[in-house]
Amino acid sequence: MPEVKLIPEKWVDRYGDYLFNFTISRVNDSIMAQDLVSETFLAGLKSAHRFKGQSTERTWLISILKRKIIDHYRKSNSKKGQAEVRMSYLDNNDQNGDWMEEQVRDLRNPNVEDEIEQKELGVALNECIAALPERYATIFVQKTIDKLDTETICKEHDITASNLWVIIHRARVQLMDCLNSKWYKKD
Repeated sequence: MPEVKLIPEKWVDRYGDYLFNFTISRVNDSIMAQDLVSETFLAGLKSAHRFKGQSTERTWLISILKRKIIDHYRKSNSKKGQAEVRMSYLDNNDQNGDWMEEQVRDLRNPNVEDEIEQKELGVALNECIAALPERYATIFVQKTIDKLDTETICKEHDITASNLWVIIHRARVQLMDCLNSKWYKKD
């Protein structure tokens, strides 16, 4: 495998959204997710000298982030008087594996219901993006869908990187509220 060199100054642009989305799906708290991603970047900087190049930057950062998430739950549980982290476990005798991760559908081989569900979600998402304030919608699409870099978006809209992340955060909150009413809570 060719040697992989860390480029910390590009981490936020390259991996910030991915790490945030990875985290928010596990902690369901956007402020905590932002904190954990920030802690991950800081830990990455502090331990960069130990990076051996045996994986990609993203994989390495995800492994750090997973430990941060586990630590978060350990601290949270210990404050509640519980000292353990619980894992999801399916009680069956399948020899191919009992852990939840191994029971998830293979999204590379969707069935007809998956395709219909994806189209319906796409329609709901487009409606929710259209319902955002125009500036939020434009910036959200540029950053998350068009994958424009932070610097380009900031120059185009004459905003700072901090303003950009606040707008993205607010857009995500509004999108989640909208999707909860249009998609997730459908009968």
